[in-house]
Amino acid sequence: MYAPAQHDEVTGLVNYLDEQLTAIRAAAFGLTGEQARETPCRSALSVGGIIKHAAWVMRVALERLRTEVTEQPVDAAAYAVFTDSFAVRDDETVAGTIEEFDRVRDQLLAAVAATDPAGGTMAPPAPWHGIFDARPIRARYFLVHLIEECARHAGHADIIREQIDGVAVPTLVLTLAGANANDFFQPYQPGPGTLLA
Repeated sequence: MYAPAQHDEVTGLVNYLDEQLTAIRAAAFGLTGEQARETPCRSALSVGGIIKHAAWVMRVALERLRTEVTEQPVDAAAYAVFTDSFAVRDDETVAGTIEEFDRVRDQLLAAVAATDPAGGTMAPPAPWHGIFDARPIRARYFLVHLIEECARHAGHADIIREQIDGVAVPTLVLTLAGANANDFFQPYQPGPGTLLA
């Protein structure tokens, strides 16, 4: 949890974003590579796929923060890239996906920290919402939307992890943070050779 603090706006946004990314990553803690590829719900989502998609989202966000993006192609090639971002392919490993997630995460958090939330920028078209032109926004609009997107996927990862072995992501987050056992929390014990163990 992002503990109560009197931070400035951008520091708060960085911390809320970091919490969601922490939860997404923690969902893989103690799973085997095979378990992280499982799709135990009715959708095609897996813990590994969500981590891979989150890395894709972060790369897109970095581009948005570094450049003025006013176009967003919606064609077969763009859809194929989007769809591929949700699945750890046979030529990829979940461990490698986590490494990429970590690399991009550090870059994204630094870029968000350097952003003025009140600064002007543009939102590219979103034809799936009936928006066909680029529109002026404040950076905070994009940053809060980014947190919303990551929070949605953190929730997905939590549900999928609970379907695999019944372990809730908050327990995994606290364990990875080194929290001591108390009346509300008992640390998780991962199996040897599992992810992030």
